[in-house]
Amino acid sequence: MIANNLPYISLREHKKQKVRITLQSHALRLFIEQGYDKTTVDQIAAAAEVSPSTFFRYFPTKEAVVLYDGQTSFILAAFQSQPSQVGVVTALRLGIQSVFKSLPEEIVRSEEQRFELINKTPELRDAMLRALIKDIPKISIWLAERPGQQLDERRARTLAGAIVGVGIVTFLDSSRKSMDQYVQEFVANLESLGEL
Repeated sequence: MIANNLPYISLREHKKQKVRITLQSHALRLFIEQGYDKTTVDQIAAAAEVSPSTFFRYFPTKEAVVLYDGQTSFILAAFQSQPSQVGVVTALRLGIQSVFKSLPEEIVRSEEQRFELINKTPELRDAMLRALIKDIPKISIWLAERPGQQLDERRARTLAGAIVGVGIVTFLDSSRKSMDQYVQEFVANLESLGEL
């Protein structure tokens, strides 16, 4: 699914991701065919040939299956693998670019469908924005823990907020764009932050 030249993630995490991506793939197909509101968790589970309780082991809600970003752990691994002398923002840009250049076409199509569904479903759009804001503390920890960087907690949190702000601005302007265009715009917007 993901090219072998990406940084390592554990086998256990890889297996969990495969299940999540399978569930998400079936969910997106059903949402497109039937509509988001008319599709049930039971239908998604049946399409993926798992029980509803298995679905809920991986996703707490129907909304969560759409919001799940299967590339996050790969981006984090690519970010952490950048040389320590590279600044935090540059390392993030390089990590994002390396992951998205390596994605198979079917994953790119799935991501575009996911973004389209989020953009045209108000409750998912609002949930995506809330999720991005909620991720600020987690992102600040990733930034502060990057080897070779001297980011105190306050600066890491501020930078995480700025990165999320870039994500929100790019997301709000992402309708009718290909995944490649979206990633290029996000990376260009990140570049405007400098290294802070």
